[in-house]
Amino acid sequence: MARVTRTAPKAREAETREAEDRFTEFTPPSNLPDPTPQDGYVFRWIRTDVLGEPDNRNVSMRYREGWEPCLASDHPELMIMSDENTKFVDNVVIGGLMLCKCTTEIMKRREDYYTKLAREQAESVDHNFMRENDPRMPLLDTERKSSVTFGAGRRRG
Repeated sequence: MARVTRTAPKAREAETREAEDRFTEFTPPSNLPDPTPQDGYVFRWIRTDVLGEPDNRNVSMRYREGWEPCLASDHPELMIMSDENTKFVDNVVIGGLMLCKCTTEIMKRREDYYTKLAREQAESVDHNFMRENDPRMPLLDTERKSSVTFGAGRRRG
């Protein structure tokens, strides 16, 4: 005969509910879904209309920058919320914004261009300021700083 061993039942207090009690922080849902990432591409939502009026100028300018519309067939997970009455039928359009992609190479060149432009503008301001600099008020590099913030903007208090 086979011998059967039994273990004592666990006390209820010894059981843990780690999987059920894990703390998850609430994050509000985004207005626009994130597409499935693709190697070598950056995604961006491009405005196609404003208040029901087409914004052809913006779309044309973004095309010339190198942005390409994403096909709806490439992103079926985003088609749940797509606009029905859009002239971009084969693309992903949500709330007047069309999903577009661009190569990371073009975006790197764009970033380099705007970084250079900003640096040249700062140097121009410095040279103009130095020309009119009063020796009683020297320009110190430690006093120059800039910051960019996004969000609510001005705080009320």
